[in-house]
Amino acid sequence: MTDDRLHRDNVPVGIDAPVMPTAVGIVHLGIGAFHRAHQAVYTERAAIATGDTSWGILGVTQRSATVRDQLRPQGGVYAVLTAGEQESSVELIGSVVDVAYPAEETERVLATLAAPTTHVVTLTITEKGYARRPDGSLDLDAVAGDLEALRADARGETSVRAAGSAIGLLVRGLAARAASGAPITVLTCDNMVDNGRVLERLLRQAADAGLPGTEGDTLRGFLDARVTFPCSMVDRIVPATTPEQRDHVAQALGVRDEGLVVGEPFAQWVIEDRFAGPRPAWEAAGATLTKDVAPFEQAKLRLLNGTHSLVAYSGWLAGHATIAAAVTDPVIAQRARQYLFEDALPTLTAPDGLDLHQYGEQILARFANPHTGHTTAQVAMDGTQKIPFRWGGVLADALADGREPAGVAFGLAAWAEFVRRRTRSGEGVDDPRAEELAAVVTAFEVPGGADGLGDVEGLAGAEEDVRALLGLPGLLPESTPESFLDAVAAEIGAVNR
Repeated sequence: MTDDRLHRDNVPVGIDAPVMPTAVGIVHLGIGAFHRAHQAVYTERAAIATGDTSWGILGVTQRSATVRDQLRPQGGVYAVLTAGEQESSVELIGSVVDVAYPAEETERVLATLAAPTTHVVTLTITEKGYARRPDGSLDLDAVAGDLEALRADARGETSVRAAGSAIGLLVRGLAARAASGAPITVLTCDNMVDNGRVLERLLRQAADAGLPGTEGDTLRGFLDARVTFPCSMVDRIVPATTPEQRDHVAQALGVRDEGLVVGEPFAQWVIEDRFAGPRPAWEAAGATLTKDVAPFEQAKLRLLNGTHSLVAYSGWLAGHATIAAAVTDPVIAQRARQYLFEDALPTLTAPDGLDLHQYGEQILARFANPHTGHTTAQVAMDGTQKIPFRWGGVLADALADGREPAGVAFGLAAWAEFVRRRTRSGEGVDDPRAEELAAVVTAFEVPGGADGLGDVEGLAGAEEDVRALLGLPGLLPESTPESFLDAVAAEIGAVNR
C-alpha cells in the first residue's frame, strides 16, 4: 500500500468510512463492475442499517485476475461514483473482503464455499457463463475439465485442479459442502428469465454427468434437501469507468482508486424469498423480497428492455450515437411513449408496490442520463434474440385483446431498416443469426441507390425486405396476422425521416 492509494487503512477524511466485515458470509462468482455497483452496495447498506457485519463478500473473478489486482492492494475497498444527469456522489464500499482468481486460487474458493460460515452464493457471470446449449441444456464439452476435476475431488486427490468455468467451480464447491450438509442458498443475479430454475437445472445436469449413479447420491441428496435456488431480478445501468472519472474521483478523495465503478442513481433488486438459511437484511437497503419475481421480471422485459430496443434502432437510423441523445429526439420520444404506455403497459399486471406508469416515466428519465454511456449500436446487438421476448409477448397479448400495437410496429420497422442498412453498407449486424439476416436482405434487387429509398420503387423494395425479415422463424408469434405485417411495412417511411 502507498499513501496515494485507497485502502481500508487509508480512508480519506470527509467521507463515510466503509463497512469492516467480521466474516465472509457470501461468495460471489463473477465480480465485475455490475456486482460492485449493485449487490455489494446493497450488502454494504444492509450492514450499515442493521449493524450486522458478518456478511463480507469473497469475490471470485472469471477469466482474468484484473479485479483481484485492483482490489486486493486496497483491502477490498473501492468507490462507487453515482452519476446522475445533474448531480453525482461518491460512496466507499467495504463489503468485499477480498477477490480470488480461480486459475490460481481454486482451492481457496472451494474451501470458502464449503465453510459453515458461508451461507449465500451469488452470481453475475453473464448469460454466456452458464455454458448452455441452444436447447438450454448444459454444454458438457464446455465443462468437461471441471467434471473430471469433480471426480478427482471425489476420489480425494490432494492436488486441486484449477476451475475452468463458473458452473464447474460451483458444482465442485457444493460437492465439498455436501459432506457437512450445511444449508446454502445459491442466488443468481443474471438477466435470464426464471434464472434460479435455469441455474438449478444446469447444476443438477453437471452433478449427474460428473458423478453418475450411486457415486453422486450424496451430492444429489444435498441439492434436494439443503440447497435453494431463488430467482431474482436486478437493474442498474453500470457503464464502463472512464479515465476522466477515475481522475475526478482521485481529485475528490485525495487518493487513487483502481477499483472505481460508476452507476446511475436508479437501482432495483427483486429477490424470491426462498432461502435455505441465514441471509443479509437486503430489504433494509431497499431490495424487494417477494414470493414471485415473474411479474417484476416481465415488467422490466417489456417496459424497460422493449423501450431500450425501440430507442436504439430508431435512434441509430436518425443518426444518434447514444441512447441519451436518441430518447430526447421528439419523434423518437413520442414513439417510445406510445410503445410504453399504449402497447406494453396494458399487457401487464402490476406487482405489489410497483406503479407501472411511474416506472415507465423513470425509464425515459434514466435513458436521458448522458452518463450511462450506452450507444445505440451497442443496444441494437442481438436483435433476433431479444425481439421475441421484448416485443413478441406484447404483440401477442395486444392482438389477443383486439389491438394492433403501433409502437411495436414502429420498433420492428426500425429494426428491419437497421438490418437492411447495415447489411447493404457492408457493416453487417452483431447478431447470432447475422448470416440468415444477410441472406434475406441480399436476396432482393434494390432500385433507388444503396438504401433502396431513392424513389417510390425503392420504398417498395424496402417493404419487401421488411416482410421477408419479419418472416424469420421464431421472430414473431406464429399467429401474427397479415394486417399487422402491413402496419410494420407502412412505418418504413416514418423510420427513414
